[in-house]
Amino acid sequence: MPIALITGITGQDGSYLAEYLLGLGYEVHGTSRDPEAARLHPNIASCASRLRLHALSLERPAAIADLLGNHRFDEIYHLAAQTHVAESFKNPIDTFEFNTLGTIRLLEAVRSIHPATRIFHAASSQVFGNSSATVQTEDTPFRPMNPYGVSKAAAAEMVRIHRDAYRLFAVNGICYNHESPRRGPEFVTGKICRAAAAFRTGRTEPLLVGDVRAQRDWGDARSFVRGFHASLQASAPSDYIFATGILHSVRDVLQQAFEAVGLHWEDWVRHDTSLLRPAEPPPAAGDPSRAAKLLGWQNSTSFEQLIREMTLAHLPAAGPTTAS
Repeated sequence: MPIALITGITGQDGSYLAEYLLGLGYEVHGTSRDPEAARLHPNIASCASRLRLHALSLERPAAIADLLGNHRFDEIYHLAAQTHVAESFKNPIDTFEFNTLGTIRLLEAVRSIHPATRIFHAASSQVFGNSSATVQTEDTPFRPMNPYGVSKAAAAEMVRIHRDAYRLFAVNGICYNHESPRRGPEFVTGKICRAAAAFRTGRTEPLLVGDVRAQRDWGDARSFVRGFHASLQASAPSDYIFATGILHSVRDVLQQAFEAVGLHWEDWVRHDTSLLRPAEPPPAAGDPSRAAKLLGWQNSTSFEQLIREMTLAHLPAAGPTTAS
């Protein structure tokens, strides 16, 4: 039975990956600052009894070394991160500490203790930032525009260095936006889909959004985690873009979400300039052809299907007090 460790196991990606690996017969371990609280998290409710959870702070190298010294993991999926762009502007030092230094500490522990362990690092399309490429590949130069993108770019480069210098089987998965019914309300898609469902069941407070013209390449998180796993089964390590190659706007998300519940979004949405980012990268899609060719991977759900599913998933629990 292969043994996998997932950092950030209660998040959207971590929880879907845990379920997927369990279905493949893996023994799955996960990390959290508070394992007992994590075991009660709704994202892993369906499989918590089958998981082995460990307390871990990525700020503590000794704790990482102890965990890896006590368990010989075949694969590590490093998904834990500070993932919010707006928060990274507020707390750039904490973002760099967690996303970059935490990744380096994990890489160093793998190199020192079990160098045969295969490690996947969830990078981000934000590493490309102010790129001149309208379709980005694994060879597109990094030009991040926000502290989150800088932290992920630095972490991705350290993954490459450990792969090249120390021959670790280390992979960067450069992930474009990916969503699911488990996407939290702190993300614009989760916020919109929850609000649309809430308006259908009685909410009256307007939904506040920033730039509805902003465009992203949005895929399905459940497809993405299958790509994460496939990348560690390849014969050699590489970096892969996980994306759809198609751009949609925030306006498109609003239209699909509100149509799913029979409403017109213009009747319920108000523009709020305070929600605009200090710097917005130009619209660009990801080219997933390397993942398609080498891993046989593709995004499995259309944008329209995904947003509809995300919205309808919140109908039973939605109500007039749902937060915007």
